[in-house]
Amino acid sequence: MFNNIPPITRNIIIINVIVFIATYILGDQMIGYFAAFYPFSPDFHSWQIVTHMFMHGSIMHILFNMMTLFSFGPILEQTLGDKKYLILYFASGLGAFFLFNAWNFVEVQSISHELQELGFNINAYLSGASVNFSGNADSILKQRELIGSLKAIMYTPMVGASGAIFGVVAAFATLYPDAKIGIMFIPVPMKVKYLLPIIVVISVYLGVSGNGGGIAHLAHVGGALVGWLLARNWRKHLYRFN
Repeated sequence: MFNNIPPITRNIIIINVIVFIATYILGDQMIGYFAAFYPFSPDFHSWQIVTHMFMHGSIMHILFNMMTLFSFGPILEQTLGDKKYLILYFASGLGAFFLFNAWNFVEVQSISHELQELGFNINAYLSGASVNFSGNADSILKQRELIGSLKAIMYTPMVGASGAIFGVVAAFATLYPDAKIGIMFIPVPMKVKYLLPIIVVISVYLGVSGNGGGIAHLAHVGGALVGWLLARNWRKHLYRFN
């Protein structure tokens, strides 16, 4: 059965599984080197923009992503052809990374502004200098809270193929809008053209509100946006790569 999967989808799944096993064995060494950190974090390296797409945080994380890719990827690979399918996958993953970190940048600027208003020397802190808190007890408590939020952005790694996977799903929804799929907790199959916007709206809300439970929801949105844009453009010339 596995040999019947088109080669690019099959190889992406294989690489993800190999990297997951390596991460399980090597642990923090793999995460620190290949997961994606905020671009202005001292832990960031340029290759993480790509390598994070092959990292996963748990067995359920990789299982869900690879099952979704297995469900939608082969059809798109056969429809689009190898080149466009690869572009779709990796461009969606890159879109996920950049939208997620664009929002992180906005958050960092907001936190930095609040800290400056409280009298905290944020520029010295970001340059690595030792900076003391100042002000009354409430001010110091607020500064500690903001620094905690800043550290969470700077040092929490982003892992997973979800952005690329959302791009694949969005492209599928664009090219096959009337296809019906079943989803957990929904008793009847839904047309994918209705389901995808619902998922995207929920992801935007969770990402912006901060209620995402540690999931990079805006990365999902970034991947879906790129997948939709690419498929929307390619759909006009679909006959060229059938």
